[in-house]
Amino acid sequence: MVNKKIFIPLQPNEKKFVIINEVVSLDDEKILDLFFKRDEAAISAAKDKFGARLFLTAKNILDNREDAEECVNDSLFKAWQSIPPLRPAFPGAYLVKIARNHALNKWNARNAAKRGGGEVPLLINELEECVPSMHHAEPERVFERGQTTAAVNTFLIKADKTARALFVLRYFHGERVADIATHCGMSESKVKSILFRLRKKLRTQLEKEGIPL
Repeated sequence: MVNKKIFIPLQPNEKKFVIINEVVSLDDEKILDLFFKRDEAAISAAKDKFGARLFLTAKNILDNREDAEECVNDSLFKAWQSIPPLRPAFPGAYLVKIARNHALNKWNARNAAKRGGGEVPLLINELEECVPSMHHAEPERVFERGQTTAAVNTFLIKADKTARALFVLRYFHGERVADIATHCGMSESKVKSILFRLRKKLRTQLEKEGIPL
């Protein structure tokens, strides 16, 4: 086993450097093979390789170590349930998505009565500037979510690499602006400025496509 830096795939065949050490054991395909064989060693192998990334994503949202660790375990169990039949092209990104959703659900449950502190309220306030509310359950709103996701993905693919990386780190991984600035070697004000312009452009793009905000 050796230590390496985590690389976050922003889209196929592209990687963005993020400064976090993690342990490397099996490669992705071998880990997936273990899942398909229903070998429980798959869970420990996935945790060895992706656990640090999952923990960071969950802790950024929940700001609580124990809750973040619980999210990591829940995410690995969810992966065990869904693989197979699913065989994700990027298992690390797939697990991060599961961990993020678990953390957001836990945060929502914990703050059902009132908004808490941490980064989540800030993220929600920022995204409400340019993305439709995701709290509606009506069929037409669910359809709009699919439209919005596709439009955001298209928008990010066309954005320059730096802007895309900042958007993913801030709104997908829930990283604090100060941490993003450190990772990317720029000032906090520059990060905020780029994100502000990106949200403004995204809002304009969604309005052009007729997606209600």
